[in-house]
Amino acid sequence: MSIMKLDHICFAVKNIEEGISYWESVFGYRQMTETVINTLQKVKVVFLSKEESLLIKLIEPLLDNQSLINFVNRGGGFHHICFKVDEMADTLKELNGKGLLTLVPPQPGEAFNNKDIAFLLAKYGINVEIIDTDEKAGIRSLLEKETENE
Repeated sequence: MSIMKLDHICFAVKNIEEGISYWESVFGYRQMTETVINTLQKVKVVFLSKEESLLIKLIEPLLDNQSLINFVNRGGGFHHICFKVDEMADTLKELNGKGLLTLVPPQPGEAFNNKDIAFLLAKYGINVEIIDTDEKAGIRSLLEKETENE
């Protein structure tokens, strides 16, 4: 069986800046990356981090992403969970064999420095992203974070 480690949980928001502010003020998260435009998925992406906690990814739809615009206009919220895997192709084949449907085959993800991402649909309507990298695009330096908090 492939190694699968939970990497992040993603939430869709109408406005990414407002989403960042909410997660910072309510849950104590801090912005970990710059906002990145993912042209293939048609979203703005930002990662938030908190010591000893799971990463949170926020996505905001771009103007031509009508299905996600409809979702956030209904309130948005939980979008997907992401697992870091040791090998993309083998894991994809294994998960397909267990009944998961591939929604988006491996393609470069700008939020992961163009390393491949894939999306699957699991039982109970769970949208699953798989990645095989630790990279996140636009990592903010500690100095930037400290300057912003002054």
